[in-house]
Amino acid sequence: MIPIRFISEPIEVTFDTPPAMRKKPGCPNAIIWQGEVFGIVELLAEWHDYTRRGIMASNMRAEHAEAAAQHGSWGVGRDYYRVRTDSDRIFDLYYDRAPRYSGDRLGGWFLYRELSAETRDQ
Repeated sequence: MIPIRFISEPIEVTFDTPPAMRKKPGCPNAIIWQGEVFGIVELLAEWHDYTRRGIMASNMRAEHAEAAAQHGSWGVGRDYYRVRTDSDRIFDLYYDRAPRYSGDRLGGWFLYRELSAETRDQ
């Protein structure tokens, strides 16, 4: 897949069934971006990045940091989803587990980029 454009904007998401775990919500059923609703018809890929960065990289014992890098820890990491929408557009979106301020304990959703279904020749 070829990136078409970098977006990096906050979005709203909807779920048909509320997520069982608030900090690991899984792929949503629809996204709302710039007032437009995009139904998700296919999950194409999923990956996770639980790397601790900045000051968070040094505030944990090594034995705990290894487990946290695999499973995540509170307020650290991102869950990425590559999706196809009902309008046949392909997006990468992510859930950022880091809270933005003390009143925001859940983190937020972001539209990372739009991709083309075409592939580059090797």
